[in-house]
Amino acid sequence: MNILSKLPTDALVVGGLLVIAFIFLMMFLARLYRKAGPHEALIVYGWGGTHVVKGKGTVIFPMVQNCLQLSLELMSFDVAPQQDLYTKQGVAVTVEAVAQIKVKSDPVSILTSSEQFLTKTAQQREGLIRLVMEGHLRGIIGQLTVEEIVKQPEMVGDRMRNTCADDMSKMGLEVISFTIKEVRDKNQYITNMGRPDIARIKRDADIATAEADRDTAIKQAAALRESAVARAQADQERVAAETASQAKQAEAQRDLEIKRASYNEMVKKQQAQADKAYEIQTNIMQQQVVAENVKVQQIEKMEQVKVQEQEILRHEKELIATVLKGAEIERARIETLASAERQRLMSEAEGRSASIRAQGEAEAEIIFKKGEAEAKAMNVKAEAFQEYNQAAVIDKLISGMPEIVRALATPLSQVDKITIVSTGNGSSAGAHKVTGDIAEMAAQVPALFEALSGMKMSDLLSKVRTIGDKAPKPDVLPPDSGSKARGAGA
Repeated sequence: MNILSKLPTDALVVGGLLVIAFIFLMMFLARLYRKAGPHEALIVYGWGGTHVVKGKGTVIFPMVQNCLQLSLELMSFDVAPQQDLYTKQGVAVTVEAVAQIKVKSDPVSILTSSEQFLTKTAQQREGLIRLVMEGHLRGIIGQLTVEEIVKQPEMVGDRMRNTCADDMSKMGLEVISFTIKEVRDKNQYITNMGRPDIARIKRDADIATAEADRDTAIKQAAALRESAVARAQADQERVAAETASQAKQAEAQRDLEIKRASYNEMVKKQQAQADKAYEIQTNIMQQQVVAENVKVQQIEKMEQVKVQEQEILRHEKELIATVLKGAEIERARIETLASAERQRLMSEAEGRSASIRAQGEAEAEIIFKKGEAEAKAMNVKAEAFQEYNQAAVIDKLISGMPEIVRALATPLSQVDKITIVSTGNGSSAGAHKVTGDIAEMAAQVPALFEALSGMKMSDLLSKVRTIGDKAPKPDVLPPDSGSKARGAGA
C-alpha cells in the first residue's frame, strides 16, 4: 500500500487502462475465433475465397469474412411412397423402408452439399432426398418379383445403395444403409405366397410324426411279441402242470374205484349175512366217519397253508420282478408266476390225491362195515321171517299195497290239469271214470305180485304157518352164527 501510494496517479490510470484494453482485445479475438466440432464443418467464405474448416478452428475477420455451419451427422428418415409400387409381375405392393444418409467427409463433398442444402431446413433437405430415394425405389421394385422382394430384402437394399450412389454423390451425400421395414399388398398375394411352404412344412411334419408313430408301433409290437412268447411258454408249463395234476388225480380216482369195486364185491358176499345190528354199527361208523372227516379237513388245511406259502413266495417274486425293464420285466414276471403256479398246482394235486386216497379208504371201510352189519341184520331178519304166520304175511302184503298203489298213481299226480268230457253213458262217464280206473289198477296188484314172484298167492299162503302154530327153534345156534352174533353185539 505504501508502494502504490508513492507511484504517480497517472501511471496507475494508464496501467488500468492497458489491462482493460488487453481484456477487451482478448474478448474480441475470442469472438473472431470459430471452432468446428467433430460432427460439423465450417464453410468460410469472403476474403480469401470459400474453404472448409473441419475438426479445428479459424479466425473469421469481420466485414471481410463470414462462416456457416454444416452438420455432418447421420440423417435417418422413412421412405414410404404413398402410391402403390408395381412389381415385375404387375402386383401392386406397398413398401416401407428406412434410409440412413450423411454428408461425405471430404472437402469437395462438403462444399457440394453446402451449395445445395446449406440454406435449407432439415425438413426441406429430407424432402428432397426422399423424392430421389422413392423414385429409385420405384424403379428397383419394378424390376423384381414379389418373392424376391419379400425373401431377399438385403438384395433390395444393396441395389438401392448402388443405384442411388451417383445421385447422392452429386449432392455430396452417401447412403449408409437402406432397410426394408414392411412389404404388403391389398390382394393378399404375400399371404398366399407362404401357403405352399406352410403346406409342405406341415406335410413334412405329418410324415415325420407318422414315421415316429410307426417306429413306436414297431417297438411296441416287438415288446408285445416277446411278452406273448413268454406268456405262451408260461401257459404251456401251466398246462403241463395241470395235466400232471389231473393225471395224478385220475390215478388216485382209478385206485379208489378199484378198491371200491373190490369192497363192493366183498360187501355183496357179506350182505346176506347181517341186518339186525345195522343201526348200532351205523352209529359207530358215523363217529368214525366224523373223525376221518376231521382228519381230511386237517389235511386240507395243511395243504391250504402250503398253497398260501407258495402264493406269498409268488407275490415276493412278483414284487422283485417289477424293478426290471421292458419285456425282460414281463418275461421274468411271467416265468416266476408260472413256476409258482406249477408248484402250487403240484402241491394241490398231491394234497388232493392224498385226501382222495384217505377218503376212499374211509369210504371203503365204511362200506365194508356197513355190509357186514347189513349181513348180520339180514340173518336176524331171516330168523324173524321164520316166525311169521299167515296173519303176519297178510299184514305185510296189505300194508305194502298202499305203496304199490301210490307208485301206480304217481304219474297221475304229475298231471297239472285233467279235462273230462262226459257223454252221459252211465257210470263210466265223468269223474267216476278216473276213480274207477284207479280202483282197477289197485285190483291188479295181486296179479302183478304173482307175475313178478312166479307163484300164486294161494300157494304162498298155504305154505305159511297158520295162526297159533309155533315154529321149532334150535336149541344151539351154529358156530358161525354164534360168532357173528357176538361180533354184532360187540
